Amino acid sequence: MKALGAEGEELAVRFLKNKKGYKIITRNYKTPIGEIDIIAKDGDTLVFIEVKTRTDDSFGYPFEAVNKRKRQKLKNLALFYLKNQGKESSVRFDVLSIFCMDNGKKEIEHIKDAFEV
Repeated sequence: MKALGAEGEELAVRFLKNKKGYKIITRNYKTPIGEIDIIAKDGDTLVFIEVKTRTDDSFGYPFEAVNKRKRQKLKNLALFYLKNQGKESSVRFDVLSIFCMDNGKKEIEHIKDAFEV
């Protein structure tokens, strides 16, 4: 994982735990079909979280990278996780869009329930 991506995911975990009260279950859950950045619990809901980090908006806002193809892949990854865990749970997909500016400022936009299953 590139340094910027790792920094973004670390910021995301701290934000979710400290500001939102999420319980982090796992990070960088790898499967044969891809990887989920963060899996967490928000109350009784299992949340699959995609983190996108950028230093500027020259390629668009970070959340815009979670396009239709990426959303479908995340849905498949979530199904893979649920099947392998043998659990049924209400699920949600969140996106954390993070800007890490050159001046050290960091902006986090949390898009809760970013798309439907």
